Amino acid sequence: MKAVVLISGNGSNLQSIINHADMIDLEISAVISNNKKAFGLKRAESANIDTYFLDPEIFNTSYSFDNELISIINRLGVELIILAGYMRILSSLFVHHFSGKILNIHPSLLPKYPGLNTHQRAIKASDKLHGVSVHFVTEKLDGGPIISQEVVNIDSNDTKSSLAKKVLEKEHILYPKVIHWYTQNRLKLKNDSTATLDGKNL
Repeated sequence: MKAVVLISGNGSNLQSIINHADMIDLEISAVISNNKKAFGLKRAESANIDTYFLDPEIFNTSYSFDNELISIINRLGVELIILAGYMRILSSLFVHHFSGKILNIHPSLLPKYPGLNTHQRAIKASDKLHGVSVHFVTEKLDGGPIISQEVVNIDSNDTKSSLAKKVLEKEHILYPKVIHWYTQNRLKLKNDSTATLDGKNL
């Protein structure tokens, strides 16, 4: 199944997806970034994957930016959009255009800690457990139907960076697994509100 990956930074999840692509029946048609300096673009180039940089500075609104993004993705003819550390909020225009075809990975046990600084927030709250969620993207920020999660323990000596490292290890395993469900046509978004696997609500 052809997919496009949207990134903004280092691209470690992108690398994991590239490494697993053959095993999960995925063809990455392109990697698109809103950040020219994103190291993930170099990862893509090293894997001979086409890259695009879309400069937010030349667009007046998020709608005009996303309209151009939609045009690029439509030309590529992909069936799946994978967000891997993409740090822009998608407009309703984009989300509706590709409804049921957008996956995101988020470093918390959603619905806890949507948005940024999730590891620090979990430590500050004295949580014992933290983790990662993969979900379908809807208009609500980090609020789409949850598909799958992995949990890590928060130890008393954990810092923001040590906790991030633990979570990232789980991300690199979980995301390819969920993407594989999608490429096998096992994973669907029902009524924009429920994720289903093999026809059963998750």
